[in-house]
Amino acid sequence: MAEFKYEITEHYGDLPQNANGWAKQLNKISWMERPAKYDLREWSPDGTKMNKGVSFTDEELKALRDLLNTLKLD
Repeated sequence: MAEFKYEITEHYGDLPQNANGWAKQLNKISWMERPAKYDLREWSPDGTKMNKGVSFTDEELKALRDLLNTLKLD
């Protein structure tokens, strides 16, 4: 099995932590030495473990931003 490689090239911020101390983070990550993508997923407090997440290209993140801007949030 190939070694799992990733590199966080930029950290943009954290959402509030859950009860276990894990927090969703928005980062730009290069997976398996490929071009970096925006990535949203939960990370352990020490940053050594991660849960499943979702990655976005520049175009996908712009489309998500535009979609979120249409929501009426309280």
